[in-house]
Amino acid sequence: MGYSSSVYKTAADRLFERRLKAERDADRRRKAIYSEIPRVKELEKEISACGIKAARAVIKGNNVQPEIEKLRDKNLVMQKELKDLLASNGYSENVFEPHYICKKCGDTGYYDENGKTLVCSCLKNMLVACACEELNRTAPLALSTFDSFSLDYYDKREDPDLGTSPYIQMSKILAYCRNYAEKFRKNSESLLMKGATGLGKTHLSLAIANEVIKKGFGVIYASAPSLMTRLEKSYFSKSDDDSALNMLIESDLLIIDDLGTEFHGQFSVSLLYNIFNSRMLLNKPIIINTNLTMRELEKIYTERFVSRINGNARKLDFLGDDIRIRRK
Repeated sequence: MGYSSSVYKTAADRLFERRLKAERDADRRRKAIYSEIPRVKELEKEISACGIKAARAVIKGNNVQPEIEKLRDKNLVMQKELKDLLASNGYSENVFEPHYICKKCGDTGYYDENGKTLVCSCLKNMLVACACEELNRTAPLALSTFDSFSLDYYDKREDPDLGTSPYIQMSKILAYCRNYAEKFRKNSESLLMKGATGLGKTHLSLAIANEVIKKGFGVIYASAPSLMTRLEKSYFSKSDDDSALNMLIESDLLIIDDLGTEFHGQFSVSLLYNIFNSRMLLNKPIIINTNLTMRELEKIYTERFVSRINGNARKLDFLGDDIRIRRK
């Protein structure tokens, strides 16, 4: 999956904290029971001492079998006494064991099966949660769902030049985006959402992101201005770290919002083309939102760039008046 390194780190840190909490809670239970039932502490100490004596006997060599058996029998007696003592005071025999949330991996994120180390579902779920949070820091993801997208703000009157109404057009786009998110794959088609400001392009692209992330795919969202600022800063700092650019190219889904509002220079145009072209060659989808027409895009990004988009992205034409104004 195409999660960023920061998402992986956050997920790993949270599992570590979860595991650490379980182990600290186990230590607190042990201390509390030691205080309540001093004999429990004595028994655990004696059981541990038996184990040490057995190990030393093995190291010494010679005929240690009788001594080992004697220590084993003594150990079993003390273990039974400990178990009975805990039970008589209302405690289970595993009371001192950490109560991990995930029993399968012990909150490590990995487990062994048939000699192979596998990623646990708890880590996968944690990655999804962390990815949602990271996306939510730069976009109103919590407010951008398909259910919260209302068609009530779109005019139902037919536009004679277009032969349809904004309401009908946006109903089709909403249905298409729902289906796109539901059937999303790593090789899904790219989308070009275009239309005037305030028609729901950002909302629907983030609604797609919301659903795609829940399926476990890695999504990167960025507005074109902030994206260019970050990449230019990284480039001109002469750093050898290409991780940001690599993540943009390799993520399962890349969403670039407000294309055309960034500073237009040769560097930004070249970089955007490189990102888009690289993803096309890798058959990875990208969603681009813009307020510009195709003719306006050509003037900024060259005919070659726009031609690449035309040939590889489905165009969704958003119609209507600024719904943010109509809401007021």
